[in-house]
Amino acid sequence: MKKLLALILAMAMALSLVACGGSSDDGGDSSSTGDASSSTGDASGSDEAEASTGSTDTEASGTGETITLTVWGAEEDQTLLAELVEGFKETYSDYTFDIQIGVESESTAKDTVLTDIEAAADVFAFADDQLVSLVNAGALQSIDEMDAAIQNYAGKSVADIEAANSAGSVAAATTNDTLYAFPMGGGNNYFLYYDSSVLSEEDVASWDSLLAAAAEAGKQVGMTLSSGWYNAAFFLGAGFTTSLNDDGTTNIDWNGTSSLGYTGVDVVKGILSITSNSAFMAIADGDISNQIASGSLCAAVSGTWDAEAAQTAFGDGYAATKLPTFTVAGDEVQLGCYSGFKLIGVNAYSENVGWATLLAEYLTNEEAQVARFEARQLAPTNLNAAADDAVSANIAIAASSAQDVYGVVQSVGDKFWDPTATFGEILAQNQLSADDDDAIQAALDEMVSGVTAAID
Repeated sequence: MKKLLALILAMAMALSLVACGGSSDDGGDSSSTGDASSSTGDASGSDEAEASTGSTDTEASGTGETITLTVWGAEEDQTLLAELVEGFKETYSDYTFDIQIGVESESTAKDTVLTDIEAAADVFAFADDQLVSLVNAGALQSIDEMDAAIQNYAGKSVADIEAANSAGSVAAATTNDTLYAFPMGGGNNYFLYYDSSVLSEEDVASWDSLLAAAAEAGKQVGMTLSSGWYNAAFFLGAGFTTSLNDDGTTNIDWNGTSSLGYTGVDVVKGILSITSNSAFMAIADGDISNQIASGSLCAAVSGTWDAEAAQTAFGDGYAATKLPTFTVAGDEVQLGCYSGFKLIGVNAYSENVGWATLLAEYLTNEEAQVARFEARQLAPTNLNAAADDAVSANIAIAASSAQDVYGVVQSVGDKFWDPTATFGEILAQNQLSADDDDAIQAALDEMVSGVTAAID
């Protein structure tokens, strides 16, 4: 049913362009001169949904009716959003818009939107791990269903948009084989910062050589283990997985045997060989930048948000690269990571859902992603934008991109975090012995039991 509504919408949009580029929509609280407006009624996707595609009466284009939209973005995006919105208005200059911009953190967007979906913004940015919850609540408009409309107005298809962005970012914006958001930016992963005046490229290739060189220099290497986001790197690299069930619970196989043939016990022994080294510093979650600034580290695992701290601390030696390998059952295994993305979605309850979709597309296109990198240092997901000279010259983003090759989309429920954090702290404090397989297995089993528990 919704696909039929999108097709009707696209036809209305096309007709309006042919007929002098104007029409009206008198649905809901917002008026619109654009036939890109639509109210889907039951935005959850029910076949009972009703639609108002708006009139294609050309007389409406002369009435000066206004297309009203609201877009939410992060505090640090406000200036850029204002500039991009003006660009959007110029692109569609045959229409009159009233576009309001509000502040909403990408990390909390889901909670705010789901408090009252109908009152939420027409367009909003959010972190990719919120996608499934937003879709399950019926809060996100399917982008696939807007394909014809996007082609008619923006001159590109959904397939073109997917091909223009990295495969990982498209996967992060997709669930049930349907694209539900536009990739906005990546780089939400972690990699290795290091001081190249102390460490060579060969030194930072593996944890063994890294710790040996750090010890020789009287320095340490820091990493947070008391967080499932970070300690997952070891398990993901060894072929273990996590996945999210429809009921919000998490599947996790870290206490078994991976697709690569390693056991969870093997991985833990590899981690313990690192944490037991005096050159390793276990750092509390959120304290990496302070430890980098302390001067005691010659390398640290973190993300783009700590680039300034690392550059200040390491000076001319400032460098970054992918994560090192670690030893698992006698093999050198590359650490993986969760690679997170920032997305822009369209509220399925928007009374101008067509125009909201076009605005979301504009805010995430190649030019917008280059501008966002310049303003915010957010790594582009658009492949052409990522190839921009300024982007590729950025040390932290280049390292983030190199690590992304080994990254997977984060797919975990709320129960994942506390048990994996507790387990990571046990590792950080060396409370397990590499010689005690039974104790390691018991700790893994307890952690997995907590992660897979039913939602309260």
